[in-house]
Amino acid sequence: MKWHVRLKLNRSLASAKVLPHWQVLSPDKKFRPTQLHPDIDAIFAKYQRPVWVAREYTSADRTWSRAEIDSGLDRIYRLVLQHDRSVPPELIRELRQLSFVEAASIGEIGYADLPEMRSRAASLQTDWHSRNAIGLPEAHQLYARGDANITVAVLDTGIDLDHPELADVLVPGYDFVNIIDGAGQFVGDYLGYDEDPEDEVGHGTHVAGIIAAKGTNIPPGVVPNCKILPVRVLGAMQKGTKRVGSGLVDNINSGIKWAIDRGADVINMSLGVKNSGGGLPHQEVVDYAQRKGVTIVAASGNDGKEELYYPGALPHVITVGAIDELGGIAPFSTYGRQVDFVAPGTDIYSTYVKNDYAFSTGTSHAAPFVTGAVALLKSYARVKRGVNLLDRQIKYLLQQTADKVDRRFKHQKAGFGKLNLLDALRLLDTKLS
Repeated sequence: MKWHVRLKLNRSLASAKVLPHWQVLSPDKKFRPTQLHPDIDAIFAKYQRPVWVAREYTSADRTWSRAEIDSGLDRIYRLVLQHDRSVPPELIRELRQLSFVEAASIGEIGYADLPEMRSRAASLQTDWHSRNAIGLPEAHQLYARGDANITVAVLDTGIDLDHPELADVLVPGYDFVNIIDGAGQFVGDYLGYDEDPEDEVGHGTHVAGIIAAKGTNIPPGVVPNCKILPVRVLGAMQKGTKRVGSGLVDNINSGIKWAIDRGADVINMSLGVKNSGGGLPHQEVVDYAQRKGVTIVAASGNDGKEELYYPGALPHVITVGAIDELGGIAPFSTYGRQVDFVAPGTDIYSTYVKNDYAFSTGTSHAAPFVTGAVALLKSYARVKRGVNLLDRQIKYLLQQTADKVDRRFKHQKAGFGKLNLLDALRLLDTKLS
């Protein structure tokens, strides 16, 4: 993958209707489009930066839908540099000065901490404290374990596709990781998008197990009967003695839209990037998810500070912090006005790569408890009454039943409070009746 410039125009160009999506640029470079608009083309020529031109997104159907148009997805373009050269800041400034350019930015790599995984054998009783903390055993016994017609997309480092706890619920996914070569010291697969979202580092597999593990050798996931759509958007990068997840922010956006268009009911994003300018990360695709009725759940971050990470800092996204084993706010949990709920995030036992199991700590592992709760509420409403719960209804149920940490309606570190899955289902059952 080469560096690219992302352009959002204030109108869709009629001349650009025939442009291919960036993933399907012709292997023969002679047939790749090189022009978008005379004024834009002139700026790239001025700085001697020839490009190939493509669309940033494809339409879900043959034509752009109203939701796609209203989200601005039809007027975003990717201009891929033909040569391995940097993009001068002056070039971006000149593009932004064009009256019909709404936004221009260089494609950037986002980074996310990958919490340490501690792999060791444990019994079936290991880590029931996290499941008990949200009322999961009673929720399964009294209400439901999910429904196969509800699909949860996990946007992460991929999933161990053969893991016995998960293999039965996985549906075909995709790998969007295609990071600029030479951008860092990467571990494993980081070039070339394909249909193999295999996990090489374990983060995504651990998250998926919290959501939907069968429960053979560990406590079951929140919704072991729901389907899981694996979407690999993060590769692994070595930074000193630490590994971080990394991926092109624009490719993560493509993964979000792809999951929505393939029927995801809820999306888990145990990741987050800071805003470095040029528009808010993930804004258009989060707006698209909202218009399509898809709930997005994200981790708040693990720096223990008041900080904004995206997509969690965007409106409409449910942002989750972590509590420890005693029910207090975990010291590492990033906080602020964006936090909606907290859930167990310390020493969580779940699935791991190579058919293994591991403990891990972080808001990455708190978020999937809430994601599973969303999926379980949707499942119960659909099975019991044939009702498709709206995103705003889901948020109402979770907000009204969360356990407050003090008298405030919304707490700076805990949001609306601690996830209480059992009470949320009780309230839903009352509303449905």
